Amino acid sequence: MKLEQSRLRAGIWEGVLFVDEAPSLQASHLGETLEGLSVEKKDDRRWKVSVPIAQERFSEGVQSFLMRDLASGDTVGELTVIAGVAADEDVRAEIDLLRAELDLLKKAFRSHCRDTVGSSDTVGQ
Repeated sequence: MKLEQSRLRAGIWEGVLFVDEAPSLQASHLGETLEGLSVEKKDDRRWKVSVPIAQERFSEGVQSFLMRDLASGDTVGELTVIAGVAADEDVRAEIDLLRAELDLLKKAFRSHCRDTVGSSDTVGQ
């Protein structure tokens, strides 16, 4: 079972689920079930899945919405929405962390190259 092409359009989370038999799904946010989930058969293995997300579910920060298969309990899809001032700060902090890690990797790589080139000069002598 695989959920693809998930998107959020006009407050409705949509996706295409690939599975042989009619799925039994549940959409949730913060442990609460979202109402209005619909599953519509498109062809033998494709099902259109949609669930409206009420505006009160959206707020500043990171919000995660999960789609679970009730038969297995597995999460088959998720939607993460990041919004507001907190999102800007989170993204900036993440970029700063990535830059620091990249600088560390560059330094280690340059050191490795310098050591490798230096040791290969003396190998043939």
